[in-house]
Amino acid sequence: MSHKILVVDDTSINRELILNMLKTSETEYDVLEASNGKEGYESAVSNLPDVILMDLRMPEVDGIQAIRMLKLDESTKEIPVLVLTAYNSSENLKESFDVGAFDFITKPVDKDELISRINKALGVNEKIRDIQGRIAEYETKKNDIENIALISGNSQNSFILISPDGELVWASDGFMNFHGMTLEEFRLKKGSTIFSLCPDHEIISLFNLCVSRKQPVDYSSRVTGNKGEEKWLQTFISPILNGSGGVDRLIATEIDITSLKRKEEELNRQNQRMQAVMQNLEKANQQLEEQKNEINRQKQLIQEEQNKSEKLLLNILPFEIARQLKSKGKAGSRQYKTVSVLFADFKGFSKYSKELEPNDLVNILDNYFAKFDEIIGRHYLEKIKTIGDAYMCAGGLPLRNKSNPFDAVLAGLEIQNYMNKLNDSKVVNNLSIWELRIGVHTGPVIAGVVGRRKFAYDIWGDTVNIASRMEHASHVGMVNISGTTYDFVKDFFECDYRGKIEAKNIGKVDMYFVNRLKTEFSSDDNGLIPNEEFINLVNRL
Repeated sequence: MSHKILVVDDTSINRELILNMLKTSETEYDVLEASNGKEGYESAVSNLPDVILMDLRMPEVDGIQAIRMLKLDESTKEIPVLVLTAYNSSENLKESFDVGAFDFITKPVDKDELISRINKALGVNEKIRDIQGRIAEYETKKNDIENIALISGNSQNSFILISPDGELVWASDGFMNFHGMTLEEFRLKKGSTIFSLCPDHEIISLFNLCVSRKQPVDYSSRVTGNKGEEKWLQTFISPILNGSGGVDRLIATEIDITSLKRKEEELNRQNQRMQAVMQNLEKANQQLEEQKNEINRQKQLIQEEQNKSEKLLLNILPFEIARQLKSKGKAGSRQYKTVSVLFADFKGFSKYSKELEPNDLVNILDNYFAKFDEIIGRHYLEKIKTIGDAYMCAGGLPLRNKSNPFDAVLAGLEIQNYMNKLNDSKVVNNLSIWELRIGVHTGPVIAGVVGRRKFAYDIWGDTVNIASRMEHASHVGMVNISGTTYDFVKDFFECDYRGKIEAKNIGKVDMYFVNRLKTEFSSDDNGLIPNEEFINLVNRL
């Protein structure tokens, strides 16, 4: 560890000489320099050197004034100042010592004398600091003892001084309040050690731990008061160390925590009651959760059944009609001015029904009609019913639209295209083919739900009869439309006029075979898929 030495001299040669002497000495020094008393004082305040070498004769502020300033400043007053003076000259030495100089060094400076005087000043300074530290320590202990005496004399708590081996040395007046007797009486009746207060082995271990580790400990114990009542005490034991770091004594503080213990016991009882309530609540919640799960399961089953019912209802009735029945409980009949009715029928069905087993026949019809359902669904047509091998659907209801003639014709073309491709593959595989006729007519109808127990959505009117006649008058693989339907679609489809053909119970009716979409309105080579221009024109109708 190096010592800081401040050299204050207005002659640079003197400062350099002293600096070289200190640098070449065996002891390590950190040397600071100042050229006058003012700089020396400021440097001392800033750096707090261990020793100051002060020349007396200097400009601005001389050495005497500088020493006086240093001794008046709390931060520098204890720093030893060595006066640099000429050989065999008093040179104001008396005045220097009067203002606080510690020693002097004669000029010219001798290295051994310089080092000796500096080390002497350092040694004395260290002793002074040590003495001051001890005085401060004794003052602190004195204050602590006074505070303890003041607190113990005015506190209801019990304070006990204990020796490191556990002997009870002294106790405050509060000891009697807690134990029902003075410390002297306690020693005679119960024992003279801390272990007599509470013989619990765990507490004995805590006390020994406090002594060995020099760390505070605390514990709670139960005692009997001067009237035989039960009390709970919280005891804190702290070690008091001597100058060598050993345990000199221990101080124990006893605090009455009976009310806290009773509250704690009451809280424990309340907690136990709350635990019982919580357990009951958990059981109740568990039962509620089980009931909730059962209700949810029942709701799910009900919802599944409702979904099945709705799905079944939608398989029987159009969506709009089903919605009316669900919300209002009924669905009235309605008149529609423009509806396109499509009939499809298999030629020679009676022959197939004789040749095939009933199950096979029904399965074949189911496959065909399922495909028809898929196709008409894409063209916004509503399936009305099937009668044997006859399939009936209509467009423009229950929600009105102006595109239904086009929708019906496009659906008829797609159904016939499906049948033709299927029959071509059957011919290749030497299988019997089913041939289909389709007829379409557009006109007014009345639509509604009939029946009270088994609902059926149906349509009535001459339009239905004429559409049926269009199917009967059609050819296999063709879509036969009436003149009325033709007037709606003629600008968009390629049609062949068949002339006026006799229809049973109706008379002669203009009929047309629809071949395909016109090329300018088709997005495929077969004329089955309308392009964007077709869709835009129909939407503007």
